[in-house]
Amino acid sequence: MKVSISYPPIESEKGIPLLAQNRQFQFFAKPTYIYPCVPAYAATLLNQNGHEVVWDDGIAEEKRYDIWLKGFEGISPDLAMIETKTPVVKRHWKIIDDIKRVSPDTKVVLVGDHVTALPEESFLNSKVDFVLTGGDYDFLLLNLVNWLKGKEELKKGIWFRDGKNVKNTGKFELKHDLNELPFINRELTKWKLYSEKNGNFKKLPGTYTMAGRDCWHRKDGGCSFCSWTTLFPQYRVRKPELVVDEIGFLIEKYGIKSVFDDSGSFPPGNWLKKFCELMIEKGYNKRIEVGCNMRFGALSLDEYKLMKKAGFRMMLSGLESASQKTLDRINKNLKIEEIVDSCKKAKKAGLEPHLTVMLGYPWEKREDAFRTFELAKSLFEKGYADTLQATIVIPYPGTSLFSECQKNGWLLTEDWEDYDMRGLVVKTETTEEDVKEITQRMYKLFFNPKYLLRKISRIRGADDLRFAFRGVRKVFGHLNDFKVRR
Repeated sequence: MKVSISYPPIESEKGIPLLAQNRQFQFFAKPTYIYPCVPAYAATLLNQNGHEVVWDDGIAEEKRYDIWLKGFEGISPDLAMIETKTPVVKRHWKIIDDIKRVSPDTKVVLVGDHVTALPEESFLNSKVDFVLTGGDYDFLLLNLVNWLKGKEELKKGIWFRDGKNVKNTGKFELKHDLNELPFINRELTKWKLYSEKNGNFKKLPGTYTMAGRDCWHRKDGGCSFCSWTTLFPQYRVRKPELVVDEIGFLIEKYGIKSVFDDSGSFPPGNWLKKFCELMIEKGYNKRIEVGCNMRFGALSLDEYKLMKKAGFRMMLSGLESASQKTLDRINKNLKIEEIVDSCKKAKKAGLEPHLTVMLGYPWEKREDAFRTFELAKSLFEKGYADTLQATIVIPYPGTSLFSECQKNGWLLTEDWEDYDMRGLVVKTETTEEDVKEITQRMYKLFFNPKYLLRKISRIRGADDLRFAFRGVRKVFGHLNDFKVRR
């Protein structure tokens, strides 16, 4: 069977859609491409099982939509899988119409957190044939193809048309053993498309791995805003030996110099210790830089030091807000003092902390948002944090934050196209202009004189210089992303 993993171009005056395997969708003025590991595993599994696979990322290949559609007509796959997100699901419904027009026999599959939360919606509004719910859609896509070939029964989590009716096989289950996954076929999935235009890579080329699905913080369901709690209600990891072997393979086969692990939170404890020890033992720590997501308050100074020795450079952590009330309300399970303490420890160990911040919570006033800005500013000025990203709060369907907003009548709109982080979609105690203005202030921290002098003093070579230049371009892009348009 011929199967395409497709990301149709989404043409918009707002910019480039950051769609592939992304928890928080937004349009960027300057393109960033995240290597989508789960779709890449899907392609690899299908290929290993004898199916013809076409990797068709029209976004990363920067194709015009009409050119992409003509190319799709030429491919005419039996099955096309499209990952969708809340802000673009309506666009994908229209694209499915185009697909059916140019390739009538192609069956279309939608995957992702939005259709996991609202699977029936896409059947009512489009000609989609299947929806795979949950985060293990790599395994489920192979199962679906085998079912279409008459080789297997459908597993739980699959929605499909049966005449005029829509049926499903029940609630998805995350029972798949991640250790059984093969290494991703990087050539098949065109890894070079994602190897440079990504702010997580200082040394190029870079790529992604995924040690776990998704975050080990599962107390009371995890963070209330995270869209991937919909996909991964439980946490599973691959063996550290497998992840280290994959990194070694990437170094030897492709000359990879940077790797970012896209687990929602990198595994801590004994898993982390074993991973670091193996990286050092095999000498990979001297040949590659590693980045990962890690929760504040999770690690000791000694663990940060071990990570640095093992080749880690950056650590991305969610600050989210400087209001303890907000951190408690979004179920972050974090204290403000842990944020500062973790940044200090990570920096002392030689790591480069990256902060993620959100503004526009329904209950926060302007002074709460400004307090978050002041905390980020303090961490920057003291040298405890190296980089940050700031976004506007979006309650995605399927999250407990969305349910809370619905219950309290906070939603300003349920037009999904408005959920793209370009503006508020919830009632707040502050104005949209203030939220955008403070978001811009966050990005202007990169031009703080103390920060600039410290960064310039640490430039040691061409990689540092190129990384700084790419960073400046992205900051200017983000300033435009959150520009107040009156």
